[in-house]
Order: sequence, then structure tokens, then C-alpha cells
Amino acid sequence: MFGKIILGLLITLGAQAAPKKIVAEVNGEKITKEELDQAYLLNKYVVSEDPVTMKRVLTDLINKKLGLEKAKKAKLQNDPDVKRKMNEVLFNAQVSKDLEDEFKKIKVTDKDVKKFYEEYPEYRTAHILLRVRVAPSQNEIEAAQKKIFEIHSEVTKEPTKFAELANKYSQAPNAHTGGDLGYQPAFFMAPEYFAAIKGQKDGYITRPVRTQLGYHVVKVLGVKKFDEINMGVYKKFVYDRKRDKIIANYFENLRKKAKIKILDEKLK
Repeated sequence: MFGKIILGLLITLGAQAAPKKIVAEVNGEKITKEELDQAYLLNKYVVSEDPVTMKRVLTDLINKKLGLEKAKKAKLQNDPDVKRKMNEVLFNAQVSKDLEDEFKKIKVTDKDVKKFYEEYPEYRTAHILLRVRVAPSQNEIEAAQKKIFEIHSEVTKEPTKFAELANKYSQAPNAHTGGDLGYQPAFFMAPEYFAAIKGQKDGYITRPVRTQLGYHVVKVLGVKKFDEINMGVYKKFVYDRKRDKIIANYFENLRKKAKIKILDEKLK
């Protein structure tokens, strides 16, 4: 009995000590069969025009080893831009690791989507845009304001000519189509833009609205009914909102545990 136990231990130890099979070497750095098999399996899940073969995957691994070797020799890990990108990868990896189980618990029902859509309905709008720079001068602001109010006055006197006036005045790329933006989900719009049309009906024309792009006059052309929306797309929107709430709570808790000093009172 004792001899069988010893024999079993020797077999186990021998199996553990067995060297890994080497399938290639790149400037002295080895590529194991296990490494190749894992890479092959991952590649099988990626849609590609070329067939996935062991030879192709091995070539990719060799290329990666050569690229990494060159990057290390050049000490790219010390490059500020590379460090920034590496920090982004580490940041996202840590958040995903910590919150993966929470994300898996997220459920989105039709009721959730309906409640969300009541708050953020989908509008079809047209607009007339006067662009201003990100940091405009006071003279530029005053000139743009004067002009947009003149346009607004002209539009409200003859609402049926909105498309014609958009073609005449708007500095947006879609001016030639009468400023028609089609139907857009609410948060594809600038917050100020959506706030100006929210709750309004077909034909409504806003007062001039300032966004990061400039000054707009907006006309509501339609409001999509709930049963007309793409349910799959909106479930994704609701999922993202729930996920973002989890992330916000996660960082709020991290901030509470950290020692944080804001040295410029104006930034609080």
C-alpha cells in the first residue's frame, strides 16, 4: 500500500515537472504549445476573411514578440503618451474587475424602457444654426445673438418657411435639407437643445438656444410614439444608464475612503 502511494506521488511529481512543449523561439524567447493553443482558441472567436490556422496564429505570436522586443529596447514604456494609454487600460481593467458581478445583475424590462422613454422621448427636429467659436469674443457673441433673434423673428412670422430660411441662414451641414435632423434619441442632442423642445408638440419653434456649437432656432417636426421605437436599442440605453449609476456609486465610495484635497477653492 505504502509503495503504491509513493509511486503515485512520483508519477504526479514527474507530470508536474514535465517541461512544456516549445513550438518556436524568437531571439531566444520561447513560445509554448499552451500559449499557441490559447491564442488559436481566441482567434477562432473572431470573424475574419482569412481561415484561422495554427501557422497563421503562430506567425501573429512571433510578430507580437518581435514588436514587444523592439518597444522594450526603445523604452516605450517610459513615453508619456504610452504611459497615459497604459493607465487608461489599467483603470478600465480595475473597474471591470471590481464591478463585473454587479454588471451581470443588471436587468432591463419593457417597463423600465417605457419609464425611461416617458422622460426621454425621441424627437424629429430641424434647426437653424449660427456657429460661434468655443471661446468667442464678446463682440462675436453680441453679433451672433443679434442675428439669431432677427432670424427667430422672421421664422415665427412665417413658420411654413422654416426650411427655406434654414437653407438661407443656417451654418449647419444639413442646411440644404431645411435643417432637418430626422429622429434622434434625446441624449444624442446637446442638453440645452433637448431641454428647449422637451414636452413640445409638432410645429413648435423654440426661442434661440445656445449650445457648445453656437445659437440655434429649433422646430419640432414630430415625436415618435413608444410602440414605434427600436426596443433593442432602448434597452441598451437603459442598461447603460443603470451601469453608469453603478460606476458612479463605486467612485463615490472610493472618494469617501480616500484623502482628497482640492487646493483651488474655485474648483470645488
